[in-house]
Amino acid sequence: MKVLVTGATGKVGQNFVRRFLAEPAFFQGSVRAFCHKRVLEEKARVEVIQGKMSSRQDVSRAVSGISHVVHLATCKETPDEIIDTTVKGLFWLLEECRESPTFRRFIMVGGDSSIGHFFYPHPAPVTEKQPHSAYPGCYALSKVLEEVMLEQYYIQYDLDGCCLRAPWIMEKDDFRYTLSFGKDIFGGPRWRDLVGKDLAAEYQKKGTVPVMVDPNGVPVLRNFVHVDDLVDAILRALDHPAACRQLFNICMDEPVDYRKMADYLRESRELPSVEVPTKFFGNWMDNSKAKFLLGWRPQYDLRKLIDSAWEYQRSPDDPRVVWYPG
Repeated sequence: MKVLVTGATGKVGQNFVRRFLAEPAFFQGSVRAFCHKRVLEEKARVEVIQGKMSSRQDVSRAVSGISHVVHLATCKETPDEIIDTTVKGLFWLLEECRESPTFRRFIMVGGDSSIGHFFYPHPAPVTEKQPHSAYPGCYALSKVLEEVMLEQYYIQYDLDGCCLRAPWIMEKDDFRYTLSFGKDIFGGPRWRDLVGKDLAAEYQKKGTVPVMVDPNGVPVLRNFVHVDDLVDAILRALDHPAACRQLFNICMDEPVDYRKMADYLRESRELPSVEVPTKFFGNWMDNSKAKFLLGWRPQYDLRKLIDSAWEYQRSPDDPRVVWYPG
């Protein structure tokens, strides 16, 4: 097995490469990291190729001789780059894979932005049958286009692939910083913009955590997944027969309830909370299909997600770097 990993220097990519190399089942396997601006260190069983996703020549070099693709490369709200990276890049990857004599399976990590994230109300649990409904912006649109393109290659060319649709991916102390009223906020919404800079400064000083509520004043349910659980799903899907041409929701068993989150932080760490009205809605991604077909089980629940984020201690050589907001 020779696995091409795009986006190998990102949060998911680095964790996948580390876990893949350590898994006894893949001791005979190797990784080819397709990198652009940042690069992984080459070592035993890890080869690095630099290039651009938008270049067919670069993609062709990357795909040559591989058996699997784990496609993680993406852009956020960057209109000048997103079509070249996520749409054109995926097209070249799929074209090269369908013509490759060594190719076996294409694994893509999608996102819940393709089904609207928390922008739209969902009256029932969100399954893999939910119609695409991108929220405003180029990133969500790109995730819809990725899923549709991969699915069409199943139909057009009998390609073997699998899409793992993930919500917001957490690691280390990420979750703690999703709740910051300061400028160190990780992702969105930006709480300081919703409450004003003066109140935000006061809340940050006290360690106050936001309780996101919807337009009806109901605490929002928001889906997350820890990177360890997502990598578990990728490893299972690499050669699992039941993963062929399937879409799976990969998320926590229950979404984070912002009120329950605040209650636990008060109970465990004596942190105050405040309700923050928003335009967003709660929803519940259903991960039953992945559990049934792949035998996958997430290990992180609300308490473990909180405890791991608050207890994480960064070493001097592990500074907090946010390469993109979410």
